[in-house]
Amino acid sequence: MRPAGTHRRRWRVGTLDIETKTVDSVKVITLNGRLSMGPALDRFNATLHELLNHGQPKIVLNLENVPSIDSSGIGMLVRHLTAAKQAGGAIRLLKPSKFTVQTLKMVGLLNLFSVFEDETQAVASFQ
Repeated sequence: MRPAGTHRRRWRVGTLDIETKTVDSVKVITLNGRLSMGPALDRFNATLHELLNHGQPKIVLNLENVPSIDSSGIGMLVRHLTAAKQAGGAIRLLKPSKFTVQTLKMVGLLNLFSVFEDETQAVASFQ
């Protein structure tokens, strides 16, 4: 029980910055922040959905500055990977954090993705 006159404080649960560029007809999406349930994941979903709906299924996802990913984020990645493959493309992961790699491995999904440490190699893998 809280004492009278105290208030709950709602903390902002982080943001996700999304930058998109095109390299040799491949979309490179750089994320900065946590990939977890909430408005950040909704924006990420909208970004990927828009790319796939506009015929751009070749995607490199730079996760270097994504410290963690939750189950909602993993589900979103797998859904969009499936859609990209159905459209003749794929999603390649670039520089995922150790935590992200361990999480994907733990749930048995790491083998679905090609993982790269170099952007040039990730983009070239689509050629």
